[in-house]
Amino acid sequence: MAALTLHHLSRLQASRHLSLPHRTLSSFPRNPVKNLIFRQNLAESSSFRLSTVAVKALSTVAVEDSSEKKMVKGIRVYEHGGPEVLKWEDIEVGEPKDGEIRVKNKAIGLNFIDVYYRKGVYKPASMPFTPGMEAVGEVVAVGSGLTGRKVGDLVAYAGSPMGAYAEEQILPADKVVPVPSSMDPIVAASIMLKGMTAQFLLRRCFKVESGHTILVHAAAGGVGSLLCQWANALGATVIGTVSTNEKAAQAKEDGCHHVIMYKNEDFVSRVKDITSGKGVDVVYDSVGKDTFKGSLACLKSRGYMVSFGQSSGSPDPVPLSDLAPKSLFLTRPSMMQYNETRDELLECAGEVFANIASGVIKARVNHKYPLSRVADAHADVENRITSGSVVLLP
Repeated sequence: MAALTLHHLSRLQASRHLSLPHRTLSSFPRNPVKNLIFRQNLAESSSFRLSTVAVKALSTVAVEDSSEKKMVKGIRVYEHGGPEVLKWEDIEVGEPKDGEIRVKNKAIGLNFIDVYYRKGVYKPASMPFTPGMEAVGEVVAVGSGLTGRKVGDLVAYAGSPMGAYAEEQILPADKVVPVPSSMDPIVAASIMLKGMTAQFLLRRCFKVESGHTILVHAAAGGVGSLLCQWANALGATVIGTVSTNEKAAQAKEDGCHHVIMYKNEDFVSRVKDITSGKGVDVVYDSVGKDTFKGSLACLKSRGYMVSFGQSSGSPDPVPLSDLAPKSLFLTRPSMMQYNETRDELLECAGEVFANIASGVIKARVNHKYPLSRVADAHADVENRITSGSVVLLP
């Protein structure tokens, strides 16, 4: 009887499994010692005998209470900093509400935006938080009244809400897309966010077509690799920058017509040589501070500067007058704003999956880490040891 609490007695009485006068409940002493003595005396009293029904009801209450606090393993960040702030611990996952599903993750994509949130470059809604913005998993619970999703479905999501670095998570049903049954969950997780990023950059932010010449920084990275493959298939001439010979070989294989080793060559001069001084139609720059000004110099008149990342740090402020001599366009896009509606999300993901199926793009899952070792993965990504996609396995 030591585990019997006022909370449980109240619930039992409310469910009519137990008839207990209100004055008895209200007379529980506040002093812990007196409270324990009172409950022991009450339990032993001939006027207070729990029936078999009451005991069963109490067990039901205990089961209900425990089901409300399902614990899974995941990552929590309590302060911004280096990879060491990524803590592997038990986290609570509730039951899905209306319009929500609970997903058991099979594979989780690591993206550089996760590093930005960990370091505090981007601010999470609250602290502590669980990072991660891309995952593929199986639906294990569905909120009441929800149609279109069922237990057992394989689904993927990319973007918001954050929280993919966990064995299970709650997601809004309208933020997930069905994964084709023929696709490996690891492949889908490796390419969902990166593929959808490549789609909006190439097809909507600046629509790349045959005859265009484009410059892709970090051409062997997760997004860069897909940009090169996809742009090549669209008929564009692709110039890519990389840091090592190994990455240069990969960029060539991915469709780069010209590869620049930026550590050994001035990429601005090389781009001018390649384009006979004309410059490129668009630059896709995810590096930021180290390449931003040079990227502007590589553009032709009325060219597009698409700055979609800052792995080397935030670029210095640019006066509008710097854009005037060549009437340049400058944009800092985010995938979230390009997939604001359900129709946009489905169209974007559908085009990515179709291009994977047709062979236009292929995922390079070059690195896999246990989720518990995500700190190692973050360190390797920041030190530019990795290439292609990095996947975490719960």
